[in-house]
Amino acid sequence: MSLHLTLLVIYSIVVVGLGVWSARYVRTSSAFFVAGRSLGPGLVFASMLAANIGAGATVNVAGIAYREGLSAWWWSGSAGLASFMLAYWVGPRLWTLANEHNFYTTGDFLEYRYGPLVRGIVTSLVAFGSLWILAAQLIAGASIINVLTGAPRWLGSLVGGGLMTIYFTAGGLLGTAWINSVQLGVMLVGFFLALPFALDVVGGVGAFTSLALPSGFTDITYSSGPGSGWTLLALTGPAFVISPGLIQKSFGASSAHALRIGVAANGVGLMIFAFFPVLLGMIARVGLPEITAPDLVLPTLLATLLPPWLGALAMASVFSTEVDTCDAILFMISTSVSKDLYKRYLKPSATDDELLVVARSAAVVGGMLGVLLSIYLSTIVQAMTVFYSLLGVSLFAPVLGGLYSRRAGSPEALASIGAGVVTLLVVRYGVGGSHPWLDPTLCGLLAAAIAFIVVLAVRRSPRT
Repeated sequence: MSLHLTLLVIYSIVVVGLGVWSARYVRTSSAFFVAGRSLGPGLVFASMLAANIGAGATVNVAGIAYREGLSAWWWSGSAGLASFMLAYWVGPRLWTLANEHNFYTTGDFLEYRYGPLVRGIVTSLVAFGSLWILAAQLIAGASIINVLTGAPRWLGSLVGGGLMTIYFTAGGLLGTAWINSVQLGVMLVGFFLALPFALDVVGGVGAFTSLALPSGFTDITYSSGPGSGWTLLALTGPAFVISPGLIQKSFGASSAHALRIGVAANGVGLMIFAFFPVLLGMIARVGLPEITAPDLVLPTLLATLLPPWLGALAMASVFSTEVDTCDAILFMISTSVSKDLYKRYLKPSATDDELLVVARSAAVVGGMLGVLLSIYLSTIVQAMTVFYSLLGVSLFAPVLGGLYSRRAGSPEALASIGAGVVTLLVVRYGVGGSHPWLDPTLCGLLAAAIAFIVVLAVRRSPRT
């Protein structure tokens, strides 16, 4: 067995062991859903940053940077910028309401503001979209296993999916917050050591100017159109403000102050970390110009350009990022299904123990569906674009409108969701082909906001 594979196996055993061990502290739905609202700034920071740095921020970004260069920073940089909005304007308000009314999920807030119909629609959209981003994480994990062993994607997805399902199902938010702290340490050490070694192999920063590279390769402001460069702010930014998984992690904070510090520190960390996979992707373009599959850029670089010991550590750190983001997605799926659908619509009288069983069962089923979808989809970016787009256009206006407008009610939310989703689909699969500079996500966000404001203006009587 190679050093790379050995370290990966050891790491996987440790993560599963921590998850199973933490299960002894998860006896109630409160511990599973919001960690008993006990997370201090450090655990909020670690849990948030670990969840935000996944397949999109590593394997996918390196593939984009391999093609377009430094402007790939905007994928994670946009998430970092959006995190400040969550830290200071959205998160504390939501946390205060969650603490006062015992909210566990974003669905609890949506029903409080808009009624059960909005909650049911949004929960269904989030559960569907979450499967796509879960598949993206599993594709990334499978690409690492493929580079190390030659195993096909279905086997790599099955291994990664099984790993994250076991430890999340056991520990819930409380367990994953502890595990995320370990995963974050592994990830940061691996990337911080890998970058200078890889840069030295290709001859330093001068290599980016000495070769014939694409136009705009070293320009952070470059964009080739929608889904490229600074336009990624419209795709990923809103999703990181109103993501149900991140909002629910913020509900686990011990106070609004702890939430502000932890989430803001996560934003700073994201903007700094964003440069590492980007630069590694650019280095791969110089040192390994023959790579054709974007999802294999980062794993191939780590396996071939670094010393074996460092390549093994860096590979484990990348695998760590995929796994810890998977648990955040399973978190969204399991809590949405159990709290927002099962207890709200199917069995309102469900006991705390029953709710915990349903949440864990939903996590297992969600993990299985994610594995199946990862085998079907072709690339990471294909899967993640669906999730970020759907999440942004359906939730951004209703969440912010619900926080800052007392008059807004169900008509505003439903109009916003309908206009946003329809516009997204029309632009992406219709007029976007003849107008390539139309960004589907940005158009959907604008349509959602306009619909919300127009309906609010037309309805003059205050909400009762």
